[in-house]
Amino acid sequence: MASTNNARKIAAPLPRGRTVGKPAKERVLIEFPAAALRRADEAAQAQGVSRSEFIRAAVEQSLEAMKIAAFERELAEACIANSERNLALLKEFEAVDQEAFK
Repeated sequence: MASTNNARKIAAPLPRGRTVGKPAKERVLIEFPAAALRRADEAAQAQGVSRSEFIRAAVEQSLEAMKIAAFERELAEACIANSERNLALLKEFEAVDQEAFK
C-alpha cells in the first residue's frame, strides 16, 4: 500500500518566551555618545515612538538604503558591461531609425 502525505506533521516546540506570529527579538547593549542619545530620544518622542522602536527603524532604513545602493551599483556595472553590445545594436539599426524619422 502506497504511503500518502496526508499525515499531520508535528511542529517542534517554540523556544521559551516565543509565540507564533511574532518575530524573534534579541536584546543588545549599544553605547551612544550622550549628545546623540539625547537627540535620538528627542526625535523618538517627536515621532511618538519608543527609543527602541526609533533605533530599530533607523537600522532598518540604513539596511534598506544599503540594499538599494548595492542594487544600483550592480545595475550600473551591468550597463557598463553591456555598453559595447548596446552601441553595436544602435549602429545596426541606425539606418532604420533614420528612415522612420524622414
